[in-house]
Amino acid sequence: MRNRETLVLTAGALLLAVSFLIPSLLGGVVTLPIGPFTATPASHVPTFLSVLLGPAAAGIVGLGSAVGFFIKLGPIVGMRAATHIPVGIAGAWLVRKGLRFPLALLAIAPLHAGMEALIVLAFGFSLRDAGVVVGLGTVIHHLIDSAIAVLIWRVVYLRTPLAELGKSAR
Repeated sequence: MRNRETLVLTAGALLLAVSFLIPSLLGGVVTLPIGPFTATPASHVPTFLSVLLGPAAAGIVGLGSAVGFFIKLGPIVGMRAATHIPVGIAGAWLVRKGLRFPLALLAIAPLHAGMEALIVLAFGFSLRDAGVVVGLGTVIHHLIDSAIAVLIWRVVYLRTPLAELGKSAR
């Protein structure tokens, strides 16, 4: 269906732009830094919403986030943000398999936290910094941004033509 493809492409492009703009405009300005962990408010929201559009869109939106963070905050934060690519793809896959959107976001939280913790380990941070600071911090940040994404999904997404794309996500 051509109309579906147009909706996915348009929504995906808008989410890609937002995923790049959040770190570009907010990164370092409203970022909460704790050791190797940083949290920029709402930075996961575009990737989480793109989960509803499918794995390809989620991966591309995650890439936009990674590029934005890499440019603005450097390689460690950029590599951590690159985990949004497989995390988004995994979430989209779960939604495609019939898991409700909020539950899919909850299910990918451990993957997200574990991958970000592994990234900082590769950069020489301690196991405590990786596991406790980054891992736990990422879970908390993930859950907050998931709540924002679910709120947007309920208020906006379900009341637009995009609702037809994610009927199984309800």
